[in-house]
Amino acid sequence: MGHSLITIGGLFLRLGFTAFGGPAAHIAMLEEEVVSRRKWMSRQHFLDLMGATNLIPGPNSTEMVMHTGLHHAGVPGMLVAGLSFILPAAGLTLLLAYFYVAYGSLPQVAPFLIGVQPAVLVIISGAIFKLGKKALKHRYYLLIGLAVMAASLGGINEVLAILAGGFVGMLGIRAKEHYFSPSILFFPVLSLTEVEADKLWALFLSFLKIGAILFGSGYVLVAYLEGELVEKLGWLTQQQLLDAIAAGQFTPGPVLTTATFIGYQIGGWSGAALATLGIFLPSFCFVALLNPLIPKLRTSPWSAAFLDAVNISAVGIMLAVLMQMGYQSIFAPFDWKALVVLLATTSFFFGQKRFGSMATVLLGIVLGYGLYLLEQAFFLN
Repeated sequence: MGHSLITIGGLFLRLGFTAFGGPAAHIAMLEEEVVSRRKWMSRQHFLDLMGATNLIPGPNSTEMVMHTGLHHAGVPGMLVAGLSFILPAAGLTLLLAYFYVAYGSLPQVAPFLIGVQPAVLVIISGAIFKLGKKALKHRYYLLIGLAVMAASLGGINEVLAILAGGFVGMLGIRAKEHYFSPSILFFPVLSLTEVEADKLWALFLSFLKIGAILFGSGYVLVAYLEGELVEKLGWLTQQQLLDAIAAGQFTPGPVLTTATFIGYQIGGWSGAALATLGIFLPSFCFVALLNPLIPKLRTSPWSAAFLDAVNISAVGIMLAVLMQMGYQSIFAPFDWKALVVLLATTSFFFGQKRFGSMATVLLGIVLGYGLYLLEQAFFLN
């Protein structure tokens, strides 16, 4: 067990420092590390976890990290994996928060990140191919995946789209059966009442509530934070919130470490720690409750069909994210640097001597920054 925990801690610390690009990219990197390389679980089980995780509150990719730790080394593994993935991003975000509060602006790190998103697109496309190939158990599922992708691109909430895909798939595959006995999952939702409490305690409770009801990807966090901290409590201005979100985008790891930045703005070091604990604590609880249920879903033909349809729906969501990220990072507006990095990292990642996601991201950073310097020199001259 001790050796496994050290291995888990080392892997997810490394991912915590290098996993740029948001939830879809994190899941792609995770699949490469724990399924393709280390064989810690089958691709089918990874798909089942991914599909089910999309239906519970919290940051999907961080919860997948926790699932991996729990699967490989029990509850201690879940704790080590989750903390190892969260703490690097939280530490880097806290550093940005310190500079922001001390100097009134964020450090200029954007030039170093020019090549990150094109490299991440390549990594996500690789994961979609592998996971989609495994999830596509029936031609009927291809229609479901494409429909969920289209719904997501059309602005439909991703959780609703995945649920709809799951039920349509279940009914279609199991249409010949003469019984239907669905089980219903109830998710806990915390409701905060007005309490006379210290500001730090109120801060912790605010982020605990957000962590318990945050469905979908980490990017949905913006709406929750705006409603809770800007409109309701008046602790932040719109500009301060936007700066906090930007800090969360700059750093690798989970986007929800935006909470660390905001916590420091409001309550210093203690505020940063309590906000981070509050927003991630529900995810540890949800993962511990959900993980043992996944294998049981495979025992019933109905729930297995539902899970298969949810899995292909989740792949459809990843494909929609890939298309949106590709358009925004390269074509809106057109960025020749991003296109060059995309072509170079594609050749690097899918070449004969296939390199991993970490090396691909590092290559993207180096190429992107080099092209940025080249562009600056050209315009200056």
